[in-house]
Amino acid sequence: MSDSNFIDYVKIYCKSGNGGPGSTHLRREKFVPKGGPDGGDGGRGGHIILQGNKQFWTLIHLKYRKHIFAGHGGSGSKSQSTGADGNDIIVEVPLGTVARDGETKEFLFEITEDGEQKILAKGGRGGLGNVHFVKPTMQTPRFAQPGEEGFEGTKILELKILADVGLVGFPNAGKSTLLSVLSAAKPKIADYAFTTLVPNLGIVEYRDYKSFVMADIPGIIEGASEGKGLGIRFLRHIERNAMLLFLIPADSQDILKEYEILLNELKKYNPELLDKKRIIAVSKTDMLDEELMGEIKNSLAGLPFIFISSITKFGLVELKDYIWKELNE
Repeated sequence: MSDSNFIDYVKIYCKSGNGGPGSTHLRREKFVPKGGPDGGDGGRGGHIILQGNKQFWTLIHLKYRKHIFAGHGGSGSKSQSTGADGNDIIVEVPLGTVARDGETKEFLFEITEDGEQKILAKGGRGGLGNVHFVKPTMQTPRFAQPGEEGFEGTKILELKILADVGLVGFPNAGKSTLLSVLSAAKPKIADYAFTTLVPNLGIVEYRDYKSFVMADIPGIIEGASEGKGLGIRFLRHIERNAMLLFLIPADSQDILKEYEILLNELKKYNPELLDKKRIIAVSKTDMLDEELMGEIKNSLAGLPFIFISSITKFGLVELKDYIWKELNE
């Protein structure tokens, strides 16, 4: 997935349909000159509906479709006939799409299942026909209810990547390299910070044709929860992961301190992230001898960790075994 094709935030202008007006028709037939009111109700205005589609991975199809309009309801007619409902507009979105109010940023709902539908903008109700207003003192009401106006305003759609495992680490920690080795994903890899500017997904094959999904989240730095670096733009993607894999290179000055900084940024963004299962993967261990590995083991005592190397593939089988066990407990 190229950088330009990954869109995880759009603001769209929505206008659902107005409800149709009720009818004021009075029944008139050859032998029934004063048949009374028989006006039907107006039709419902069209909804704007979000529908989950597991084949979608981005909101790019909405990048240039910023205005969405649904159809208006039809007018009621004689013989108590109800007007036609306005045409609904169904907008397909990736699983993990969150809808918010465009003005207040209030959370509305989230789409998490394929084929799931939820109304983003509700159409107006149709007006009642004059037949509903008959009273003993008013046998022939010559008025009806107008249709209700639909919603008009902005909505925000945000995408939270749905993955089993989220890769968390500082820029240039080797997350993209690990993902490319474990899966068929081809993320951009280079020896400088912020190579990864969009989340990358990869399907990791496991034993007996089983698999799990891993997401490479763009690098977090100290202060990310306050907007530094790439800021909180990608932290929301971690919320959907079942497990977090903290990747810290073996040549780091202080592995435990890096882990605590990353953990603190997640905590400041959303304390509930600390409830997720997590493991530390010490990468680039092809650079270590037994003495240095022993020192790192002592510094990480009491924490779940594993030594790996994406270059030599050392420890990768054990890493997949551990992840699979944790995901399926």
